Amino acid sequence: MIEFIAQNMAPIMFASLIIFLLIGYPVAFSLAANGLLFFFIGVLVSPYSGGSINLAWPLLHALPDNFYGTRVMSNDTLLAIPFFTFMGIVLERSGMAEDLLDTIGQLFGPIRGGLAYAVIFVGALLAATTGVVAASVIAMGLISLPIMLRYGYDRRLASGVIAASGTLAQIIPPSLVLIVLADQLGRSVGDMYAGALIPGIVLTGIYMLYILIVSIVRPNSMPALPLEARTLGRGVISLIVALLVTGAISYGAYRYLAPTQGDNADILGFAVGVIVIYVAAIVDQRLRLNLMSKLAQQVVIVLIPPLALIFLVLGTIFLGIATPTEGGAMGSVGALIMAAAKGRLSLDVVKQALASTTRLSSFVLFILIGARVFSLTFYGVNGHIWVEHLLTSLPGGETGFLIGVNILVFLLAFFLDFFELAFIIVPLLAPAADKLGIDLIWFGVLLGVNMQTSFMHPPFGFALFYLRSVAARVPYLDRITGKQIAPVTTGQIYWGAVPFVCIQVIMIGLTIAFPQMVMRYKGAAVEPSTIDLKLPDMPSLSPLGAPPANNGAAPANGGAPAALGTPDLSQPPSFGDAPAKPAAPAPDLSQPPKFN
Repeated sequence: MIEFIAQNMAPIMFASLIIFLLIGYPVAFSLAANGLLFFFIGVLVSPYSGGSINLAWPLLHALPDNFYGTRVMSNDTLLAIPFFTFMGIVLERSGMAEDLLDTIGQLFGPIRGGLAYAVIFVGALLAATTGVVAASVIAMGLISLPIMLRYGYDRRLASGVIAASGTLAQIIPPSLVLIVLADQLGRSVGDMYAGALIPGIVLTGIYMLYILIVSIVRPNSMPALPLEARTLGRGVISLIVALLVTGAISYGAYRYLAPTQGDNADILGFAVGVIVIYVAAIVDQRLRLNLMSKLAQQVVIVLIPPLALIFLVLGTIFLGIATPTEGGAMGSVGALIMAAAKGRLSLDVVKQALASTTRLSSFVLFILIGARVFSLTFYGVNGHIWVEHLLTSLPGGETGFLIGVNILVFLLAFFLDFFELAFIIVPLLAPAADKLGIDLIWFGVLLGVNMQTSFMHPPFGFALFYLRSVAARVPYLDRITGKQIAPVTTGQIYWGAVPFVCIQVIMIGLTIAFPQMVMRYKGAAVEPSTIDLKLPDMPSLSPLGAPPANNGAAPANGGAPAALGTPDLSQPPSFGDAPAKPAAPAPDLSQPPKFN
């Protein structure tokens, strides 16, 4: 029995951790306690393991180095987490989400499902600025859910679209989960952001496609915004003209900057166009020139600041100007400036943001410390080899491995959130993926899309909990229409999330089938045959044994001419006569030797 336990310590340890978590113990303490318990057991049974357990008491001395080394306390990559968290919370308090939802809702209001489109669009913008799921879901739940219920939206659809749009913060940079995944996979956060950008945009487009299909099949489930609710009036033509002018200015700036800025000219040219149209909208509104419609003015003035913040954070990262940590710091400063410009910045807001940031950072830190204790023991019982053999032996090769791993992560996401999955599961999966030749950035983005479902499916979907906390539980009177509005039940929230979980599963399949969506982070492939190497002109050298190229001409500096003739290569080279050494005196052999 002892031999069986000793030789199967890794699967027993992993199963015990799952049991600890299912019982309900905190994740950080479950990891650390499990690691220390099995370390003690492993040391005792190691003589019966046949060499499969490599644990000894002195190995515990490695824990302080694990805690204070580059993996935890000195990890510069994870420093980006508190910056992005702080930025997201300050932006939530600044009222940016409220302004965006109101303006974009007015823009899409005349069409069926317009409010749903607005929620998805704003959810993507909030994801690209805040990177925090809780902030996005709570803000949109407080602002847009009452409006959608007021105008007769289906409760399941309204709940599902709000929860799903909030989870876009999981996959669209600057996502916190992408930072953690990059750290655990040992890859660049910038590469992870670049790889996840297209899948995030595609997922947003699929959400909108689903709304379009439902608006055609069930038009009564998402009516258009009534005319009296469109306070900004008409003006889409004016907005289109403004966008065309912006495009023309951006293209002109690009052509002007291309010779000097190279690959960065397109981004800089776009920035110039956006700044020009933003200044024009503000001047038009303040001076009442009426060159643009009220709707076009409001859309430009409300959209440009978050887009500028996105450029400040992601643009500087993609251009190589800033690291993700530095980008997060600049984003935090930008969020404070935006909040101050709206008159929403106060000491209470800063205190709340700092408190929330400290809680989340401490949560991540304790999980990471527990994970280091667990991994020390798990690697000591060769658990990584057991997991690698288990996963690489799956049928189907690379595709079979990806499908099996994604099914495993999807099931575990019912009980664990993305931080726990990233710190517990990803370090076990990464070596096997690397051995199969899978690009780890592609693998990380796949896991990021998959972990997004952990916020959506019952019973522990945090996005559903966030929405439940702000959705009406009892009937209430609408302040605009005066009608009594029925509450939103928990069942409606859960059922509304199901179609979007299915969409996320489809997105996992698309990412597996079309890896180039992620692989674009590497840039265009270079064909070796097209490479042309040009070396600078070098003075010609005479072949070995040939006369010098100057044919005995005198050197330009007036020195002696080079000797002519072919050198004799049959003899060793002569470097001149060596100085004669004095002859050593002959030893006197008639006397005994002396050693003093």
